[in-house]
Amino acid sequence: MKELTWFEDMESRIPHGEVRTRFAPSPTGYMHVGNLRTALYTYLIARHNGGKFILRIEDTDQGRLVEGAVDVIYKTMAECHLEHDEGPDVGGPVAPYVQTERRPFYKEYAELLMSRGHAYRCFCEKTESEEDSGQFDRADDPCRGLSQAESDARAAAGEPYVIRQRIPHEGTTTFHDEIFGDITVENTTLDDQVLIKRDGLPTYNFANVVDDHLMGITHVVRGSEYLSSAPKYNLLYEGFGWEIPKYVHCSPVMRDAHNKMSKRHGDPSYEDLIAQGFLTDAVLNYVALLGWSPRGEQEIFSLDELKEVFEMSGISKSPAIFDIEKLRYFNSEYIRAMTPEAFAKVAEPWIRKAVKNPAYDAAAIAALLQQRTEVLTDIPEKLDFFDELPEYSAELFVHKKSKSDEQSSREVLAQIIPIFEQLPTWDDESILNAMVQMAEEQGVKNAKIMWPVRIAAAGKAVTPGGAVEICRILGREETLRRLRIGLEKLS
Repeated sequence: MKELTWFEDMESRIPHGEVRTRFAPSPTGYMHVGNLRTALYTYLIARHNGGKFILRIEDTDQGRLVEGAVDVIYKTMAECHLEHDEGPDVGGPVAPYVQTERRPFYKEYAELLMSRGHAYRCFCEKTESEEDSGQFDRADDPCRGLSQAESDARAAAGEPYVIRQRIPHEGTTTFHDEIFGDITVENTTLDDQVLIKRDGLPTYNFANVVDDHLMGITHVVRGSEYLSSAPKYNLLYEGFGWEIPKYVHCSPVMRDAHNKMSKRHGDPSYEDLIAQGFLTDAVLNYVALLGWSPRGEQEIFSLDELKEVFEMSGISKSPAIFDIEKLRYFNSEYIRAMTPEAFAKVAEPWIRKAVKNPAYDAAAIAALLQQRTEVLTDIPEKLDFFDELPEYSAELFVHKKSKSDEQSSREVLAQIIPIFEQLPTWDDESILNAMVQMAEEQGVKNAKIMWPVRIAAAGKAVTPGGAVEICRILGREETLRRLRIGLEKLS
């Protein structure tokens, strides 16, 4: 059989010695945390080494495709700033970057393997799941021993078949992984996996080997569940006479010590985490540390810093446990480190879930929240008093620390209302000075005045910001209306 020439000019398209990594998701609906970590590590290896990061869409499993899933992939990677150098949407020297668009390559390469004795046609009837998984007892397959002439004749007669890898009966296969080192397996433990299905499409295990070679991929990052498949991949590389890339198998992200994270069990995807009020940068930072340790004690890293410090040697063999509380901590650190303007921008949609009145300035409200917020979903419940004063009991005015009770609070409100009415300006300084001056005149602590004012203005004991900020945002008219309601409750 004539050797394939499609990629004979690979050297001219891909610079020699260039590090090339790929993220190759299946468009099945959402980006779970493990997928995001794979994308991030793949990206960081490329960037740390000055190489190329490639996006490839692996859509050969047509039964699992979800409409709109490719858009989810693009959206997630764009939000996470994982810019790819080559891919379906940007093109590149080894296009196409969608597997179903590369369909002719796989059949030709499978036939090349058959001509070299490393694959064979199997005409036995199998279920679709057996065909997709490649699981089959080699010893029971009569097709393995068919002569090439008989196999060709049956195929020419239109008999349906799959193409299977011919695994040697004897010996061992050794492969090297950057994380787990050298691993040797007995060839008798390996099955004759399906390479090409009856519909002409390749299985994942074949397509990714062909594509990784044709795209010049130097480092393959994937989950450790694929360690058992690596020997079969190596035998394919050897059958073709191709250089084997560096394998980087990452241990799974776990929900707890015994269970992997799973969407079916309610574990969050990237989109879920964003909907739950986490910041993209905080999620990326935390995901980077799920199975990788930097040198030193630093935990908070920007993406640019990760590019500088990320080393494959820091990837752990041990599974990583996803801790939502640790992620909340990371998120709170990111929120506190934001500029007030940046926080106001991300907080405004959440503020407006609770504060519909456009008269209340979202940026002013955001300033009260930044140091008191762990996740953005915390925001609406803190602000429910702005649009409408909640119903509350006069007992709320009792506060031992400020030495406030119902009687003293009634006296404070009765005295502060006319003072507020006469203020020449309504701003933080004027409101604060009025209450501080009143406290000085009465010989009491400021809290004795501010507590009943805040309770009357908000109708809640716990609020973002104190009496001054709340009154200023509410405005003079609404503040006075609420203070009068409080006075009436206490009368």
